[in-house]
Amino acid sequence: MPFESVSKVADADFPTRWGHFRILGFEGIVANPESCNGNTPAPAKRIEAAVALVMGDIHLKPPIVRIHSQCLTGDVFHSLRCDCRLQLELALRTITQAGAGILLYEQQEGRGIGLMAKLKAYELQDQGLDTVEANIELGYKPDCREFELPAEILKQLGVHAVRLITNNPEKVEALESAGIRVIERISAAVEPEETFERYLQVKREKMGHIHEELEKAR
Repeated sequence: MPFESVSKVADADFPTRWGHFRILGFEGIVANPESCNGNTPAPAKRIEAAVALVMGDIHLKPPIVRIHSQCLTGDVFHSLRCDCRLQLELALRTITQAGAGILLYEQQEGRGIGLMAKLKAYELQDQGLDTVEANIELGYKPDCREFELPAEILKQLGVHAVRLITNNPEKVEALESAGIRVIERISAAVEPEETFERYLQVKREKMGHIHEELEKAR
């Protein structure tokens, strides 16, 4: 899914409770995108947006990088249906401790299906479906996300090799395919809570995610 263009639209100072960052905004234009839902035609063009939080010297050595998909319910409201906020905090803490790194925050709510569809999927999960089954029931792919935009942003930042915080092998493959070397995968596994243990199991069993804590529990 090639981009017609990827441009930086903002670059500002960004102090946080985790540490001092620069916050950069990027937009990518996709021509003739594929639809993630067979019942909904795709627009002729789609604009994707992502934010990059950049700390320290990211060119001294391959920086720590996290590609994080937006999760309003978890990141903002502290939902315990998923591990998203815990992973976000893990990434920010790891980058801050290292003194350098990049958090790429993509607008990919609900694995790319959008907030309202995600809430409809929650309803189906309350009826017994898992996260993959709920997306399919709504007409979506299990995961609608693409990770080309983070790769293009890294290239614009002059970064061509990274230490990637992820449990998702697809993120590693996407960066490698785009010419970004992943010299190390850093685990993004967090301590499972009873409220989202099944969610993690589905990601591991149906989506190929790696989760060391669940493996130890087996």
